[in-house]
Amino acid sequence: MSDLTKNAVDVLPEGRLAKQLEEGRPLRVKLGIDPTTADIHLGHTVVLEKLAEFQRAGHTVVLIIGDFTARVGDPSGRSASRPVPSVEEIEANAATYQEQAFKILDRERTEVRRNSEWLGGLDLLELTTKTTVARLLERDDFQKRMAAQQPIAALELMYPLLQGYDSVAVKADLELGGTDQKFNLLFGRDVQTGYGVPPQAIQSIMTLPILVGTDGVQKMSKSLGNYVGVTDPPAEMFGKLMSIPDEAMPEYYRLLLGSEPPDGEPVSQKRNLARQLVDRFHGAGEGSAAETAFDKVHVLKATPDEMPDLDLGQFLDDGPEVHLPRLIASAFSISSSEARRLLAQGGVKLDGEPVPEGALDMPASELLGKVLQVGKRRFVQLQPRA
Repeated sequence: MSDLTKNAVDVLPEGRLAKQLEEGRPLRVKLGIDPTTADIHLGHTVVLEKLAEFQRAGHTVVLIIGDFTARVGDPSGRSASRPVPSVEEIEANAATYQEQAFKILDRERTEVRRNSEWLGGLDLLELTTKTTVARLLERDDFQKRMAAQQPIAALELMYPLLQGYDSVAVKADLELGGTDQKFNLLFGRDVQTGYGVPPQAIQSIMTLPILVGTDGVQKMSKSLGNYVGVTDPPAEMFGKLMSIPDEAMPEYYRLLLGSEPPDGEPVSQKRNLARQLVDRFHGAGEGSAAETAFDKVHVLKATPDEMPDLDLGQFLDDGPEVHLPRLIASAFSISSSEARRLLAQGGVKLDGEPVPEGALDMPASELLGKVLQVGKRRFVQLQPRA
């Protein structure tokens, strides 16, 4: 019991999980993830690792891909309504989420479900009878938005009900989530009760800490740009981890490695952390290789030995000049507006030299064979048409 609750913030109702474990039967342990972005980051892995602990202890892990709830938008921790991704984006993200989750979970022993299986045909009018508006408006996020006179979409009020019904559908004994999910997890108990689940079968809940981002201030989030993705290339992952503030180091060690930082200077602690995490997600030895690449770029100020190639010819359809925002957007999978912003801020380099301010088009002859760089860690080699 003590190992399974390590790092947990809330285990509710108090004493209930201990009794469930004493029964000696495999529990159905649920985690729901909405595929609103394409990447799982290290913040997600805190809960996924806990799920894996239950899996290794012989319990049944149920990973719910929230392809239906992603269309509603979880209001947790939000000061405004979330943008709703398209159906195509949700489908693409759902596929990548599963593959990334299996870097931590045992694929063969994980029950993967999509909540569109049951929510797509659910009687939503009946679902709304299981609670009151007053109960829904108890959540802190809504209270803050009402106090600030910010709108709350009617659809957002449905989210806790829909997520709660997931627990009914999969017969969850325990649901995991971050501390920002506490209201939703507890609400799942309400929905189970509303659908006649007997008291002894209603789920317990466990919340885990939310990992701070690389800025050391806000929670890790792709939208905030302070995240480390589990599929980030080794050198990029290593570099991002080297940027975290010294004061965040103990939290990263505790939540991601289950240990305390070793004795030594903060920079050596970060290197050790980065090596271990790169090895975990990319394979043994990749951490040391990423460290060597990091030192070459950031200590020796040289370009990396290996980088992707980009065919420059595909950008010459309209003449001998290349439109830089289009080139940069394609090379680094960002939007054209973001590429223009980077150009305006001097964040784009060619062979180590900043692209001149205001330059939006350049002759291909001045680009061919050069290294295009964005930020500190992203490089491509510009090559002629194959």
